[in-house]
Amino acid sequence: MGSVKKYIIIIVVALFIIPGCRSGVPVYHLSEDIDFSFYKKVAVMPFDNLTNEKYADQIVRQLVISEILASGFLDVVFPGEVQKVINELDIKSVSSLSKQQITALGKALNVEAIITGSVEEYGEVKMGNISAPQVTVSLMMADAGTGSIVWSITKTRGGASFLARHFGASHETISETVMLLVRDAIQTLAGQKK
Repeated sequence: MGSVKKYIIIIVVALFIIPGCRSGVPVYHLSEDIDFSFYKKVAVMPFDNLTNEKYADQIVRQLVISEILASGFLDVVFPGEVQKVINELDIKSVSSLSKQQITALGKALNVEAIITGSVEEYGEVKMGNISAPQVTVSLMMADAGTGSIVWSITKTRGGASFLARHFGASHETISETVMLLVRDAIQTLAGQKK
């Protein structure tokens, strides 16, 4: 009987110690000398898509905008207005904005900050004999007055959990994975506004 209890304890401990790849630890940066209560309104630029998924950048950008608005800590400029100003300023690439372009965008859009991003992974990954969604996103927020980066994060979520790999438990859908990843990423910024 003692060996059965020991075996059960080992399994329970393993479930907590070996979580699988469900949610990568976010790597993020915050400027310590910035008062985040200063930021009231941001513009979210079009994102880079480094994946083979055609609309991954648009999906993630829309989720970032929705999550910022749902969190209630910042207002966001309408994407159509952002695109109009990008065209007016003749900015060819939003993935390599200069400090001057950031300040020009901030002034034209009447915002305190600019958010840029890229989608680095968006799709299914194979682990053994099962596939599971995996998403990696990088986001940055630059102060529109100085052009300096005040917040950045790279986060991965997905892969098959320990339970899915070993016991056939169901895993998240790609939609759930990207939504939860974006929510976790934005919370690292939202927490600074409290």
